Amino acid sequence: MPTMTPEMETLKTRLKATWMSGDYAHFAGYLEPGALAWLQRLEAGPGVRMLDVGCGAGQIAIPAARAGAQVTGVDIASNLIAHARERAAREGVQVTFAEGDAEQLPYPDASFNLVVSLIGAMFAPRPDLVAAELLRVCEPGGRIAMANWTPQGHVGQMFKTIAGYVPPSPLMVSPLKWGDEDTVRERLGAGTRSLSLVRKTYPMHYPFPPAEVAEFFFTYYGPTVRALAALEGESKDNLRKDLAALWASNNEATDGSTLVNAEYLDVSAVRH
Repeated sequence: MPTMTPEMETLKTRLKATWMSGDYAHFAGYLEPGALAWLQRLEAGPGVRMLDVGCGAGQIAIPAARAGAQVTGVDIASNLIAHARERAAREGVQVTFAEGDAEQLPYPDASFNLVVSLIGAMFAPRPDLVAAELLRVCEPGGRIAMANWTPQGHVGQMFKTIAGYVPPSPLMVSPLKWGDEDTVRERLGAGTRSLSLVRKTYPMHYPFPPAEVAEFFFTYYGPTVRALAALEGESKDNLRKDLAALWASNNEATDGSTLVNAEYLDVSAVRH
């Protein structure tokens, strides 16, 4: 079991509170088409024992189970796990959901033949532990798949903008490092016999203009909810303006809606 300093315990408590704020279950609705497209490429069907790390409210865990996979979902946010369980029950789909930490997964070695994380595990503060855990719970010859925002892409730009107003903890390794090919090779390469890293784009489509998208994030997406709450007066107004401008500058839609194709690193590996 990894040791944790009091400072790291405080950081992890704060991170959990961040992901429990807003309403990620509602927020993720507009991201579902991209999530389902990513899941489809994984071919998670009968015979697949899948672990979804950072499963949120079950956006891919539930569809994977519906396709015949035996699915377990784990997330640090207890309210999202509750949402996921409610949705699975409502839709009549069997998934095992549990609250847990990507740095210390509550499963035996080699429990799964597919371990996935769609924009999830990248946000844990100690990435070396995350990498070791993803490898540990995956059986030899099993697959590991991640989708991680790149530093250069739209969401990477958004986090850099936020960091200009609310600097991250010095204990927090940048989540965007998971979107850098060389870094991912360092973290997963030794434990895998093949590793494919491809930059792709994730469609973020909203039926309202960029300024309203920024406000949508400030209302429902934990990191932006918490960042705005940490500011006062002019700083709060400026962050609002900067994120609205970022969405506008990357918007590809011309009909009054917002369409941003956000770059991510698609990670596909086979464990030794």
